[in-house]
Amino acid sequence: MGPHAGGALSPRARSGPSASRALRELERIAREYAAGLAPQKRELLAQLGGARLRSAPELFRLHEIACFLRAYPDDAAVLAAACEVLEVFASRPDLGRHAKRLSDSGIAGTSLHFPFHWVTARWLAERWPAQLHVDWQALSERERERFEQVLPLLLPYAEWPDPELGLSPRQWLERLKGPRETDATFLIRRFDALGVGPRERESLFHDLGKPLRIDAAPGSPSRSTAWLAGGEPVFQRRPLSRARPPVAQSVRRRLRSVEPLSRRDGQQAIELARTSLISRGRDLDGIMYASPDDVRLIDAGGGLSLACLGLAPEHRALVETLYVFLLLKNGVPVGYYQAALLFESAEVNYHVFTTFRGVETSDHYVRALGVVHQLFGSNAFAVHPYQLGHENRDALRAGAFWFYRKLGFAPENPRVLATLRREERLARREPAYRSSPNALRRLASDYVFLYLGQPRDDIAGKLPLSAFSLAVSDFLAARFGSDRERGLRVSARELAELTDTRLGDLSRTERLAWERLAPLALALPGVGDWSRRELHALAELVRAKGAVREADFARRLDRHARVRRALIELAAKVTSPARGTARARR
Repeated sequence: MGPHAGGALSPRARSGPSASRALRELERIAREYAAGLAPQKRELLAQLGGARLRSAPELFRLHEIACFLRAYPDDAAVLAAACEVLEVFASRPDLGRHAKRLSDSGIAGTSLHFPFHWVTARWLAERWPAQLHVDWQALSERERERFEQVLPLLLPYAEWPDPELGLSPRQWLERLKGPRETDATFLIRRFDALGVGPRERESLFHDLGKPLRIDAAPGSPSRSTAWLAGGEPVFQRRPLSRARPPVAQSVRRRLRSVEPLSRRDGQQAIELARTSLISRGRDLDGIMYASPDDVRLIDAGGGLSLACLGLAPEHRALVETLYVFLLLKNGVPVGYYQAALLFESAEVNYHVFTTFRGVETSDHYVRALGVVHQLFGSNAFAVHPYQLGHENRDALRAGAFWFYRKLGFAPENPRVLATLRREERLARREPAYRSSPNALRRLASDYVFLYLGQPRDDIAGKLPLSAFSLAVSDFLAARFGSDRERGLRVSARELAELTDTRLGDLSRTERLAWERLAPLALALPGVGDWSRRELHALAELVRAKGAVREADFARRLDRHARVRRALIELAAKVTSPARGTARARR
């Protein structure tokens, strides 16, 4: 919960037309910042906090305004009033009448329906076991059949369900679960007890279609009170900026502070990120598998902070390094982005939550690039086609390509460049010109790039990362055939001998990284001829993949020129069946 002044609200607009008028007036001035508006906002929030609104859309609009003013308050009184509205939203009488229509809105006091991934489902079952249910109505016929096939795997042999009884999966779960657990909680606990590895468990759970419902309860995931406590609020004294900042200068602007969080505080930041996405019907690997030991809080100034989340060692990629950032304005989550790091570059996939769109978007995005530049030394940035509108209707409709283009991003695909030149020529000729949907689709069909230095090819978005896993497959297949387990053991020993490394000196996570990366390291062209210094640095690089903070690996990879050249050479040698579409991996 965020800090705010206490005190009861004194509503004046009790219900009906007067409340609707007050809501419209608050809506009119909510994003305006000028002398005399703060007292009006405070008074209208107080009125509407005790009013009874007539419809679900009106309740939704009030909630979104309060969320916005919680993030962008004029002063302490507006902040307190916005917090008060949000903290008691779940107990509003009018919400009780309209809660069903507001399901999946993420508002406190409403239910959520979503096909959560395994890790998130387990987290929900641990935190809210009585509220979690299987959403049977959302199951397809194929998914019901999969339930019937998987159910025997979850039970002791003596309990195997007899198909002759004709019970549906729902009836079986009702019969099998304990008296104090829901069908979904029973299902998740039985999945947790399966004697298989994490990947197999996730795959089985995913194949069920995983439709779940979490009912409203005190403290259940919602957007209404999701904010990070602490820190002095920064009040909005001037009109909100929609200007585009100078990118090169802004990216290099120094951060105010970068604070590593304790494991406990790191876990709280991860849970805030999970809640922020769950309550918006989203799930993200980089948050699901985030490590509480690799969380930093970054103060970017102006009330903007970022929670930087690193992956747990078990879930890290082979070569690239992934970090997720939760964007916080006065502690309120306003969006997030992922940065996939490779050779002093980053593929940045950015998302602003709907409530906060159209406000300081360019400024926040450029600051996001600045955080990646200053934390990791990235001097080249790539944007995936999905962010531009490729197979993404919302981004296409919004003309997202032009947002990035106006910040200096440019395509390098000749066909896309030809379309861009034509569209820019038409826009210069006719200022009111807007690109057609077909033109936007062509513009969004490939990556765009931004360089702080000279353009280059060894960057995220250009190097086909699938080539590295294919190189591992080629190496293991040629030497070990189907006995992959032996191949991993032998490769780990051979790399240890080559680099003078004692495997017994490695930590558990370093050993895991070593076993995963050893075949790739041995497949590097000419690695057996490297100097002792280069091989010792290679060993430290491999160990760093299992370090507490994966950024250590990214920095070592950037500095190891021999590994860098060898990986680029290897990627060029490996023939990928998806070489032409390797970029569309996310």
